[in-house]
Amino acid sequence: MATDDKTNETSAVPLTTDAAGAASGSAAAQGAGGKEEAKSRFNSALDEAKAGAQALRGEASTRAHAYKEQATAKGSEYAEQAKAKGGELAVEGKHKASEALTSLSRVVAENAAKIDDNFGPKYGDHARNAARSLQDAAAHIDTKSYDELGDEAREFVKKNPGLSVGMAAFGGYILARIFRR
Repeated sequence: MATDDKTNETSAVPLTTDAAGAASGSAAAQGAGGKEEAKSRFNSALDEAKAGAQALRGEASTRAHAYKEQATAKGSEYAEQAKAKGGELAVEGKHKASEALTSLSRVVAENAAKIDDNFGPKYGDHARNAARSLQDAAAHIDTKSYDELGDEAREFVKKNPGLSVGMAAFGGYILARIFRR
């Protein structure tokens, strides 16, 4: 019983733990000084977070700008390559069209004699004229650049819109028949 009579000599203020796990006194024992310290810590943490966010925003902006410059450079490079390849293909297509017209004119000219025999000399002359026109068109295509040919085509469409639409429809019909098989 002697132990029951002894009192424990410790602080009368109950101890609590804060968010960091450190022992601290009650709010009443801390007083106004503790609130101010907590506010200042919170404000400094908030300022640090704002500064970190600004630094991240600046870094992201710098990286985005660098990526944009790389994409622009690559896009320009690809555009130049496509332009060069398109020019090569246009020249090749122009040459093939000229060859096709020349071959067609030869076929028509070779068959003009048969047309004379079957339908008469008047129709044979029309076939020969058509063959010459095809040969002239082939020579015209060979002598002009594809830019000049494009300009001439635009002018023709402006002057003859109805005929242009009809020719396009006929050409589409022929292509559909060819590819349908």
